[in-house]
Amino acid sequence: MSEVNRFPEDFLWGAATSAYQIEGSPLADGAGPSIWHRFAHAPGGGHIANGDTGDVACDHYHRFAEDVALVADLGLNAYRFSISWSRILPAGRGAVNPRGVAFYDRLVDTLLARGIQPAVTLYHWDLPAALDDDGGWRNRDVADWFADYARVVFRALGDRVPLWATINEPWVIMDGGYVHGTLAPGHRDVAAGPPVAHNLLRAHGAAVQAYRAEGKRHIGIVLNLEPKHPASDTPQDGDAARRADAYMNRQFLEPVLGRPYPAELPEVFGAAWPAVTDADLRLIAQPIDYLGVNYYKRGVTRHDDAPPIKAAAVLPPGAVYTETGWEVYPPGLTETLLWVRERTGDLPLYVTENGAAFVDPPTATNGRMDDPLRVAYYRAHLRAALEALRRGVNLRGYFAWSLLDNLEWSLGYAKRFGLVHVDYATQRRTPKASARFYADVVRTRGAALFEPHPLVLPAMMPWM
Repeated sequence: MSEVNRFPEDFLWGAATSAYQIEGSPLADGAGPSIWHRFAHAPGGGHIANGDTGDVACDHYHRFAEDVALVADLGLNAYRFSISWSRILPAGRGAVNPRGVAFYDRLVDTLLARGIQPAVTLYHWDLPAALDDDGGWRNRDVADWFADYARVVFRALGDRVPLWATINEPWVIMDGGYVHGTLAPGHRDVAAGPPVAHNLLRAHGAAVQAYRAEGKRHIGIVLNLEPKHPASDTPQDGDAARRADAYMNRQFLEPVLGRPYPAELPEVFGAAWPAVTDADLRLIAQPIDYLGVNYYKRGVTRHDDAPPIKAAAVLPPGAVYTETGWEVYPPGLTETLLWVRERTGDLPLYVTENGAAFVDPPTATNGRMDDPLRVAYYRAHLRAALEALRRGVNLRGYFAWSLLDNLEWSLGYAKRFGLVHVDYATQRRTPKASARFYADVVRTRGAALFEPHPLVLPAMMPWM
């Protein structure tokens, strides 16, 4: 097979998780509560579907060695995970909790002992609750709080961790946590959007500065990006798609790259849009070593009068949708990576999340758990990633979301993204067919993407 159909020999093959979604034991060994612990335990049953919480989750806090063995058994050479800020600093600042640091110490050493590269995300949505009481991401001081926390982690793990991310998906934090209130901390205030987004980016810049003083390897940020396609060729839908693109994509990418905020944002936020200083923009634009791209879907967009962006998503008829209602659209991954390359040049890129929730069998049959739709999903998206490589994108790695079925935030445990099935009653792990397929792709550096697969029929991939 031609090398154009193979991934590079030094390509990073990984799976990703996040702390609150898998660890459990959120208050163990001196940890403080996070906004997600508070969100799940709110009076009246919390804000997570079915009353679910992260109190046990996948019990990764106690079973991490078993989970690292799963990563190794798949032949992966990288594992992306996040640090729980409130395990390290129970109040968000001040006294360090040594038992929290020790947990991540053990995890990193266990990964390295199995030849697996740790890729650490400092913040994956779980702000210490004590900091939310002081304004959380609305408070400008949060950039300093975050940098101080980052220094503690860098000093503890920086000698062994080669790849760092500051913040995961700042758009989701802003939109879900502060504008619409569907995610922790559950605030609903359109006017909070601009300061929260700006402070997230300032915190990213401050953490990069802190890393340059402490670490010598690679640091970047992870953005969830998606193409915004107008639902029609009308000017109104075209304008709506541009506003949606500015709100979700360019609001975070452009300042990180040293450019001004998109011109559409004052229109989107109106009087809530603040004056932005040159000093803040310089802080945000600290040079990064890579950009992480999380891709799940595209956004087909039409005009709508609802604030703040006056745009609404359209679900194209005849498309395949995941259990979370997301259109399966693999060409969008190639499109997104090429779009980012136009803006970043030769900056290394990683697909830091890509995956899908589908209905899985409730139990294994003869030790097997077949998930043909997920196999087809990964086959198509990995082909799309390879196409981006062929077209000149400096793509260095791919992380499947997720290693394990887990707490899917406010959707609870009903939506399963995992390569590995988790029986939450027994905590038994069962690799799915998609895990075996992914392992074959890794082993063959992509050749398996072009070989017949018994679980993948052409009718499953109308998008190809």
